[in-house]
Amino acid sequence: MAQLNVSPACAPLASRFRVAALAMAAVLCGGVFIWEAPRADAESAVAVPAPAYDAAGAPGLQSVVLAGGCFWGVQGVFQHVRGVASAVSGYSGGAKATAHYETVSTGATGHAESVKVTYDPSQISFGRLLQIYFSVVQDPTELNRQGPDVGSQYRSAIFPMNANQALVAKRYIAQLGRSGAFPRPIVTKIEPFKGFYPAEGYHQNFLATHPTYPYIVINDLPKIANLKRLFPKVYQPAPVLVGEAG
Repeated sequence: MAQLNVSPACAPLASRFRVAALAMAAVLCGGVFIWEAPRADAESAVAVPAPAYDAAGAPGLQSVVLAGGCFWGVQGVFQHVRGVASAVSGYSGGAKATAHYETVSTGATGHAESVKVTYDPSQISFGRLLQIYFSVVQDPTELNRQGPDVGSQYRSAIFPMNANQALVAKRYIAQLGRSGAFPRPIVTKIEPFKGFYPAEGYHQNFLATHPTYPYIVINDLPKIANLKRLFPKVYQPAPVLVGEAG
């Protein structure tokens, strides 16, 4: 596969590229400009069972940090989930000093591109958020990559913010492993929460503001369609955008 290095990755450069046809797609993420046919799994989603064990609804808003590939799509999906008060793209897993896009893109910081999801447990449970995460957001069987994006910064990881979330996540991963819902072992890790650092402004609301960007069209808009199809009761057409929540 021919590759042409460009910079920066995952940056809003849609106007600089034109795609002759989706059969030969321009994919830009991870610091590499790659010409390749769209992956068959770009539009796939897996209908997974709901968690057998879920967190009890608690008063007030709760937050969790989820990583599952390029944060544009992760944020975009959760912005369309009813009960989510905000979904902010950022970095988690590494130090504050290295929480900058160009540095994280080296794959050497310990950070994962992540999204801090703040939600109302009286409207949507933590378990349901995880069900969406495993079904629509990402492929939990891909190690240190998602689709065209390769590197530990694109790993599948959950950063619980309390012990109950950690327990729900642990039990749900075990449940999904027993269910046979996926053809390969789940590699999603539950990692200790060390902090969350919001990404640069141009990354926020990227799916909502760049719906015709080739990477979004190929990799992320199908996730929104799958959310609407598989979770119609929690899908909301208008996204909750960063800067507008609350």
